[in-house]
Amino acid sequence: MKKQQTFNNTAICKTRITAIKDTMDILSGKWKFHILGTLMQGGKMRFMDLLREVDGIAAKMLSKELQDMEMNKLVSRTILNTKPITVEYEVTEYGRTLERIIDEIAIWGIEYRKALYDKK
Repeated sequence: MKKQQTFNNTAICKTRITAIKDTMDILSGKWKFHILGTLMQGGKMRFMDLLREVDGIAAKMLSKELQDMEMNKLVSRTILNTKPITVEYEVTEYGRTLERIIDEIAIWGIEYRKALYDKK
């Protein structure tokens, strides 16, 4: 008879698993890291500027992703009183807390590619 593992049933593990799931739900998808990274590097950006910078994204998808990130308080949206109306997006202070994580993911990705392709 196989012994049952119980480490995922502890309160600490359940809390961590829930937190990781929440984070993955908020940041899931192909584009969110790219959009956040672009806004972190570029500062305030207009919608069309973002559309040009995030290579390959459709306007409808960019709009959806920005709405999701605004709802999750990662990005703020400012409507300027211009003709025609101008909308600017920027990473919130709370969204900036992801900068260290995004940097670490990039470092890991660079090292991973080196490990795969730089075999000596």
